[in-house]
Amino acid sequence: MTEIQNNPFEALGLDPQLVQAVTDLGFTQPTLVQQAAIPKAMPKDAQDAGFIDLMVSSQTGSGKTAAFLLPVLHTLIQQQAEAEAKERAEWDKLVAQAEAEGKPAPKRPKRKNPLLARHFQPAVPGALVLCPTRELAQQVAHDAIDLVKHCRGLRIANVVGGIPYQVQIAKLQNADLVVATPGRLLDLQRSGQIQLDKVQFLVVDEADRMLDLGFSDDLAEVNRLTAARQQTMMFSATFAPRIQQLAARVMREPQRIQIDTPQDKHVNIEQMLFWCDSPEHKRKLLDHWLRDAAIDQAIVFASTQIECDALAEELQQVGFSAVALHGALSQGLRNRRLMALRDGRVQILVATDVAARGIDVPTITHVFNFGLPMKAEDYVHRIGRTGRAGRQGLAVTMAEFRDRRKIGEIEAYSQQAIKTQTIPGLEPKKPVYEPRNDARRPGRGGPRRHGSGGGFGGGAREFGGGPREFGGGRGFGGDREAGAGPRHGFGRGEGARQSFGGDNRPRSQASKPFGGKGRAR
Repeated sequence: MTEIQNNPFEALGLDPQLVQAVTDLGFTQPTLVQQAAIPKAMPKDAQDAGFIDLMVSSQTGSGKTAAFLLPVLHTLIQQQAEAEAKERAEWDKLVAQAEAEGKPAPKRPKRKNPLLARHFQPAVPGALVLCPTRELAQQVAHDAIDLVKHCRGLRIANVVGGIPYQVQIAKLQNADLVVATPGRLLDLQRSGQIQLDKVQFLVVDEADRMLDLGFSDDLAEVNRLTAARQQTMMFSATFAPRIQQLAARVMREPQRIQIDTPQDKHVNIEQMLFWCDSPEHKRKLLDHWLRDAAIDQAIVFASTQIECDALAEELQQVGFSAVALHGALSQGLRNRRLMALRDGRVQILVATDVAARGIDVPTITHVFNFGLPMKAEDYVHRIGRTGRAGRQGLAVTMAEFRDRRKIGEIEAYSQQAIKTQTIPGLEPKKPVYEPRNDARRPGRGGPRRHGSGGGFGGGAREFGGGPREFGGGRGFGGDREAGAGPRHGFGRGEGARQSFGGDNRPRSQASKPFGGKGRAR
């Protein structure tokens, strides 16, 4: 009991059952976003029915999920306790009335088993959390279940695509809080399996990603169906104009909480940039890094689903424990692969941006951007998969010269220069792009028809002849720097794994580079 009383979460005014759950999970100190958002999201006292709409901007991995789950669950617990007390009072009144009239005490009505299909009723949740992707929704629901393990009778339901309807309809029975993706939620609402008119609390998580994925119309529909709600909370990476426009449509005079700006984000994550001459060069760099004994688990980001599958297969062929994760896979397979990652049975996850949203695995020590993201803000979400909850992380980006504009956009968005590095024996043979020192946002000037390009400034525009040989025949995945020892594989002896993208194959095959056409020799 003393441990709970000394827990700083109790000072936030949270229900003791939630404080106990937080303690069991090993959290001893609220994060900045939790300290700022939780008190504002709850009414000041039991008699205060007023709730404040909140717009919150906070970095990935800062504890924002608990920042909205804890106050919502706290209010649901209080409301449940009040409803149970009222029900007991009414029952005691009936018993007393029967005794006064000399009649036998009434029998309590027999409760129907809500899990039997014949007893299914439309769900009427009191709180709704919207997430842009299935993985994020499942992670949020998992966190909510962990937080209510001491709360009797409080039910959490997860509603996402890719799961049979009957399974989700069963889980919706008597649900107090529903965590959902917009598409499947509205499907169930239109079929009469869930009613949203009693929703009191609406949370929109990763609102920027919602808009990126085209959920504007779905958000408008949910806004209309939950018009009687008391509170709306919106969490986003930034307060960009489009987010402010969305807030103006669905919120009432929201208060803003901005914990950090893009340039303040991920200070605990070391970021590196390696310039590459070709996709083959990128593969050799990735092979070098993945043999680092310091890696516990890693995510390798690909740009497309096809690249994701191909890269995962290539890594498997050279002995790495790797699986692919993207939106084209069945939900069951995605769940199994995520579980394998969380359980430590998989060391490397090759993923696309959409599939990786919501992955919260503390043992992910490295993130590799093998393919660059389409938008600069996606880079921030990518590297946020490591360095979770204040831990240290490493983000390695591999870019070709043709990616220079994207690199410029990323640096302009984060207002941070990514440190360019090289590995002995794997240096680029082509000139390395160096951005200008001015603070101009990339792309404003645009390339000119003649003369040097606009927006990025100098740098050679022609790079000479065809591909050249790397490193004088030395084995790739070798020394990290001059004098450093060799890297080691994941839990295997030295030399147990074939080099990914390297040239340690029989000579008859070495003339055909990994993943490309044969090179003239």
